[in-house]
Amino acid sequence: MFMFGIYSGLRISDILKFRVRDVRDKHYLMIREQKTKKEKKFAMNDELIPIIDEYIEDKKDYEYLFKSRQGKNEPITRQQAYNILKEAAAAFGLMAIGTHTLRKTFGYHMYQQTKDIVTIKEILNHSDISITLRYIGINQDIKDSTMKRLSFKPTKKK
Repeated sequence: MFMFGIYSGLRISDILKFRVRDVRDKHYLMIREQKTKKEKKFAMNDELIPIIDEYIEDKKDYEYLFKSRQGKNEPITRQQAYNILKEAAAAFGLMAIGTHTLRKTFGYHMYQQTKDIVTIKEILNHSDISITLRYIGINQDIKDSTMKRLSFKPTKKK
């Protein structure tokens, strides 16, 4: 679930709707986003494909990717996804983790690698670039960097 989230940039509510048949032998995924109701088609990342292939190897096509142990074939809940992520994060000594962390991590790292904020805005379905910058924490990084560069020491003349 963590890998699916950081490689897709999807909201957890959309990740939990996927069934095995939606990802098996696929290089593109289709989804109607729950929040925006917009249809979205996106390429599966080449690093994610083998991770998913191994994960679904012994699963049936009709099963949810992240299936609940309660009842018949139902996905885990948002709350259970949060609990799983919190527990995994705690094992690594991380505290400020939630279901949105996956999506933010995707956006932040994509920005660090590409600097293409316009495409990231489109992928995350934000209405404005300023929202995307704030969402992925770039504004904070810029403010921190600017504050650290401030100096009142006299500069040496050469």
